Amino acid sequence: MIQRHDCEVERSKVGLCKCGHFFLRMSRRKNFWTESLLFFKRRSRNQVHHCHTKSLLIHASSSPCQWKQFNLFSLMVELAKLATQTIPPFNLVQSKMISKVKPILEESMKSLYCNSVPSCFKVADLGCSSGPNALQVAYDVIDAVHNISRSSSITFQIYLNDQFQNDFNNIFHSLPCFYQRLREEKGEGFGACFVNATPGSFYGRLFPTNSMHFFHSSTSLHWLSQAPKGLINKENIYFTNTSQCTVYQAYLHQFSEDFNLFLKSRAEELVHGGGMVLTFVGRDETSDIITPWGLIGLVLNDMVLESLIEEEKLESVNMPRYGPTANEVKELIDAEGCFTLQKLETLKSSWDEGLKENGNGDLALDANARANFIAKYVRATTEPFLTSRFGEGVIDELFLRFGEKVAKLLEKQKLEYTYLVMFMTKK
Repeated sequence: MIQRHDCEVERSKVGLCKCGHFFLRMSRRKNFWTESLLFFKRRSRNQVHHCHTKSLLIHASSSPCQWKQFNLFSLMVELAKLATQTIPPFNLVQSKMISKVKPILEESMKSLYCNSVPSCFKVADLGCSSGPNALQVAYDVIDAVHNISRSSSITFQIYLNDQFQNDFNNIFHSLPCFYQRLREEKGEGFGACFVNATPGSFYGRLFPTNSMHFFHSSTSLHWLSQAPKGLINKENIYFTNTSQCTVYQAYLHQFSEDFNLFLKSRAEELVHGGGMVLTFVGRDETSDIITPWGLIGLVLNDMVLESLIEEEKLESVNMPRYGPTANEVKELIDAEGCFTLQKLETLKSSWDEGLKENGNGDLALDANARANFIAKYVRATTEPFLTSRFGEGVIDELFLRFGEKVAKLLEKQKLEYTYLVMFMTKK
């Protein structure tokens, strides 16, 4: 339960839930709470104390005497600043894409369950990660199904999947707030919801035969199970416009094997008529291949020339990811034969998607700030891989140079990803 601390200023209220999230109530609506990203660490015994009607005392230290007083308005300003400063760039990018795909998710639910919804609805989010977006897809699915059925008798069984090393405990800590949100927004008559972790690679079986109703995966399937075997890709770690045909074919072959195994596994696990919504990075056949991974390859080459990295190491490294074209995906789905492709759309997303925009919809930041944002989230997704190949000592320099190259490109052109979003049903 949320512990509410009243502050009679413009009907605003403050709450601190058990999992340590700070809430502001800014409306007369009873259940309208906005969650900030101000976290109170339990081991510091942080507390919120009602001081008087216009301010709060926040205990943010293990010392009993160190309390900081906030005027409520000032507190809200500080929270807004913290929200923009502390959300990791990758999570902002991921959140934007989940929001863009939500209408397609809702449309797919309506087409699947316009007549009836299973009494126990089983859905899995494949590649859920462990950040602030880990439960957002689960909520969107529950929301869509609830809006269709309006039945209190539906039980939701949510399975969160990612690699074995994923920090599932971080997700579990946020479950009390997730369940509380469902109760408050859907009402006490809302049916039961159970959330479970299912670790393992989605390039293989994860669930019993004919046991699942729906699968979702966002920004994960462009990651391959492994880099193409035996590939000689000198002076790069990915494929570019200048790569030899053998490099492109090796990447396409690996993606085809992985995606085919993914489809076969999900076909065995889904019930007849079950569906999937998948979103992952692809590429536009008509555009030049400009990717962060290609730019990283250029930076690594520069560092080889300066003897900061051994040439042999660079020649042996290939990034285990592939952005297919829409036609390549269509052909693989048709060839596998278990699914009917109901929808396939492409969405454009700028490399700096997620940064705050000004009133005209344009980014109100210069190229260097935007490049820094891009460098941070690219580093977040690639650092473990690059560190294991080149060592920790070169990573800071690598991404400093990467940011500089991105800033120069941003001054000349618009940098965009092409995302493929598809909805398919089991035959």
